[in-house]
Amino acid sequence: QVQLVESGGGLVQPGGSLRLSCAASGSIFSIAAMGWYRQAPGKAREFVAIITNIGSTNYADSVSGRFTISRDYATNTMYLQMNSLRPEDTATYYCNGRFVTYPSRGSARDYWGNGTLVTVSS
Repeated sequence: QVQLVESGGGLVQPGGSLRLSCAASGSIFSIAAMGWYRQAPGKAREFVAIITNIGSTNYADSVSGRFTISRDYATNTMYLQMNSLRPEDTATYYCNGRFVTYPSRGSARDYWGNGTLVTVSS
């Protein structure tokens, strides 16, 4: 059983910063990648950022230069540092993990947290 738990969301003013965390636990054999997605009201879930098992990162154009993804490999905790926040960043942010799990150790598949709400408003 695998669990992803996000934290750190809340209300922030435009131009402000937040740091999101995602803690992964359970029967994880290996981690191919972890990432962040977000979903605003009335919109589809969209990609935000990803970090691979060797530390390579990629960002959506809308957040590039403002957000930074990182990971603590010892604790399987992922972070998203969000700076220069805009009202358009308002969304529920979801933690995603591409894991190979016990006991089958098959191909990696995606697991999701329940999300943490970020509201950017004055």
